[in-house]
Amino acid sequence: MNLPNKITISRILLIPLFLIIMVYDFSWGEISLLGVDHLPVTHLVGALLFIVASTTDWIDGYIARKYNLVTNLGKFLDPLADKLLVSAALIVLVELHLAPSWIVIIIISREFAVTGLRLILAGGGEVVAANMLGKIKTWAQIIAVSALLLHNIIFEMFSIPFDMIALWIALIFTVWSGWDYFAKNKQAFVNSK
Repeated sequence: MNLPNKITISRILLIPLFLIIMVYDFSWGEISLLGVDHLPVTHLVGALLFIVASTTDWIDGYIARKYNLVTNLGKFLDPLADKLLVSAALIVLVELHLAPSWIVIIIISREFAVTGLRLILAGGGEVVAANMLGKIKTWAQIIAVSALLLHNIIFEMFSIPFDMIALWIALIFTVWSGWDYFAKNKQAFVNSK
């Protein structure tokens, strides 16, 4: 297994740690930070862990392309790791009443649908890497989740609901990229028996 794939696996392994920090009551208290008066320390630590895990997405891709280490395993694992990390964070945000469940349901449903399509294509010997629209979708989701986990830090001072605006943008790119993915791969259904 090459270095980019190991980095991707590390992203997956950080998910349980993120969940434990976000869900378990460590009684670390609250802090005031950049416009947010009552930011739970667990949310700050969870957000920082989420951001670190998310940046490994860029790191593994950069290393894979720079050193010609792109593999079919990486093409499969990288988007899967992104989906697992973002889905876990979104579900936690719903549990914490920081994100509307209906938006999270649409985002996660799209992820399941595209993963299913990837499996159908893989059954036919085709491994499809994420395209640019899918990458924009992922980063829009990461920004939205980060802003929500940080309770709209910085923007709260100016009464700008950046966290919810970012979540709506993520929703739009999620639906758009999902539609695009199915439109470009409709032959998987036309040719199915």
